[in-house]
Amino acid sequence: MTPRRTAPRPLPSPRRIPLGGRGPEDVVVDHEGRVVTGVEDGRILRVHPHGPARVEQIARTGGRPLGLEVLPDGRLLVCDAERGLLRITPDSPDSGGSPDSGGSGGSGGSGEGKVEVLVDSVAGAPLRFCSNATAAADGTVYFSASSTRYGLQDWLGDLMEHTATGRLFRLRPHGGAPEVLLDGLDFANGVVLSEDESCVVVAETGAYRLTRLWLSGPRAGHRDTLIENLPGFPDNLSRATDGTIWVALAGPRQAPLDWLRHAPVQVRRAVWRAVRPLHIRPLPVARVMGIGPDGGVHHDLRRRKAGYRMVTSVYAHEGALVLGSLLEDGIAVCELPELS
Repeated sequence: MTPRRTAPRPLPSPRRIPLGGRGPEDVVVDHEGRVVTGVEDGRILRVHPHGPARVEQIARTGGRPLGLEVLPDGRLLVCDAERGLLRITPDSPDSGGSPDSGGSGGSGGSGEGKVEVLVDSVAGAPLRFCSNATAAADGTVYFSASSTRYGLQDWLGDLMEHTATGRLFRLRPHGGAPEVLLDGLDFANGVVLSEDESCVVVAETGAYRLTRLWLSGPRAGHRDTLIENLPGFPDNLSRATDGTIWVALAGPRQAPLDWLRHAPVQVRRAVWRAVRPLHIRPLPVARVMGIGPDGGVHHDLRRRKAGYRMVTSVYAHEGALVLGSLLEDGIAVCELPELS
């Protein structure tokens, strides 16, 4: 049976929540219903989104945080593009935030938290461009690295060259070296486990697809495609309580980039050298999709001129969608429309 698709519907108008920092690339919701994100200056922020929004700093990575995962004990996994895979024990749960956090102030902790480096190298080589992570019930961590050739500042170069040097790793709960589960991925990005943890799904941003690796059952070790030919660049992934995998599309597909995928490598590199100084701005389109376990599209929500560019993350929580962006100076929240 072919998985069903649904026509795009309007994404409700988002409400912005300023953070006092730029680039909340990933967003998650903790056990208390608070949004957690990281910004480009290294701060990890916790946002109370209801009523008058309140923002507090709970840690600082010392690098550039990207993907986040809330662990059952309240600690956080943080993929830092400069420092690798981190685990953070947030500062005291109800602190009012430090003066530079953008919050409403008040007494409490320092907002620094405890930062542990779990993985900063693989097989003797520095782990660069650590992108997204998820954790299984037994504590096993699955995480991605987008490229071995380019860092975060030159992410577009990797997409244009299609280096296919992205990797998916597994880190066992009691330490040891990380295992490479998949390599040759075209800009490995968001990572999420299925509801029963029988498979792990990783976004290949440069290939417009979600790739699935089976972890248990008769297909264990087999790699296949959950969904392909997406209408944009899939970025971070999250799984809702109903099993839906939410996909943030950082931008729509564009004909020149599609053509470039099939050009000789020398041409791709030459084009990247030419456009690198131009600082190309993303199109003002916000789009997110909800994918079922069979690869069917349950939600496809799009808004042109949304006032919120380059949506790199989406998290469904209590009838709302929380959006993050690599470029914006705040997160955004909008209503989750019911399925028709």
